[in-house]
Amino acid sequence: MSKTKKHRKPATRLSHAGRDPGRFHGFVNTPIYRGSTVLYPTFDSLLANDQEYSYGRLGTPTVSALQEALAELEGGHATLLAPSGLTAITTAILSFVASGDHILVSDSVYRPTRRFCDTVLKRLGVTTTYYDPVIGSGIADLMSERTKLVFAESPGSQTFEVQDIPAIAAAAHGAGAEVILDNTWATPLFFKPFDHGVDVVVHAATKYIVGHADAMLGVITMSEASTAPVAKTHDILGLCPGPEDVYLALRGLRTLGVRLRRHQETALALAEWLSQRPEVARVIHPARPDHPGHALWQRDFTGSSGLFAIVLNPASHEALAAMLDGLELFGMGYSWGGYESLILPFDPSGYRSATVWEAEGPALRIHAGLEDIEDLKADLAAGFERLAGAS
Repeated sequence: MSKTKKHRKPATRLSHAGRDPGRFHGFVNTPIYRGSTVLYPTFDSLLANDQEYSYGRLGTPTVSALQEALAELEGGHATLLAPSGLTAITTAILSFVASGDHILVSDSVYRPTRRFCDTVLKRLGVTTTYYDPVIGSGIADLMSERTKLVFAESPGSQTFEVQDIPAIAAAAHGAGAEVILDNTWATPLFFKPFDHGVDVVVHAATKYIVGHADAMLGVITMSEASTAPVAKTHDILGLCPGPEDVYLALRGLRTLGVRLRRHQETALALAEWLSQRPEVARVIHPARPDHPGHALWQRDFTGSSGLFAIVLNPASHEALAAMLDGLELFGMGYSWGGYESLILPFDPSGYRSATVWEAEGPALRIHAGLEDIEDLKADLAAGFERLAGAS
């Protein structure tokens, strides 16, 4: 990266990273390249494999543009794309383990990641130990000579524990283990994993990078030392995202900064309003001073996104259904990071092993979209009225 690019501010990088209009007849956006076969001009060229692109699965100019932009934004050596966030996660993990190895995974991890560890990895002879996400440097006590990696997610995407990533990374590296971090919540704008000791970063680009709930995509960004094993596994597994999804991610990337500021502003305002509601037992948001991990968030992060949680006071199934079923602006659906507000009940008590989830009542995960904050408050207020009426 040139010195000029290195010192550009995030907003400028979002607008310009990965773009080369001169290469595409002056068009601002890299076109969508659809295709499998790439022709070679001569027999000798084919034997030498001397072209930048050789086969559609191995990359196109559209893929290269997004990979280049994301590597620059994240501060990594190289980026690879995958068809979903989960395939990015599983590919990154598989790149560093073999039968007989041991890994450490945050107890607050994205549930499909846990399912992969408990099924596929177990079948392959890789053992998983789940750790308390607030363990910090104490994770060293869980390391063994077989421990090959630590998989972290900070904050957790349901219960929002903030991890001491520098301390965890120092302990992992001291034992010769890699550190992989799911950075989807913070995006490359609000947390810089490589500055805090992480070796490989994964994202569900489906969320904030795409930003419009219309594409599935995963991202793996590596340090220089970690690039070769991940690239080899990625190639062997034959991963390639759809060209339209890549293009939609490139388009979404250009507005990531302005969208995140709005998500952050709305989520914080909504969290404050909810904290005053009698129906709410507590708000779980890392950027709030009452969050147990707030000091770590304040030390390591430069912002917060639109995803947080609340715990209600005790309520019946019927009352909760009355509240949620009548919402007009908050949709009930999986994923998050799009322009639309979402709300989803969750209960992780059945799939935690290193920690215990205790809640006063039903827990709800909220994604604050781009709607007007007063309209969102009114929608929830009407929901609380239904909750009270059905209790």
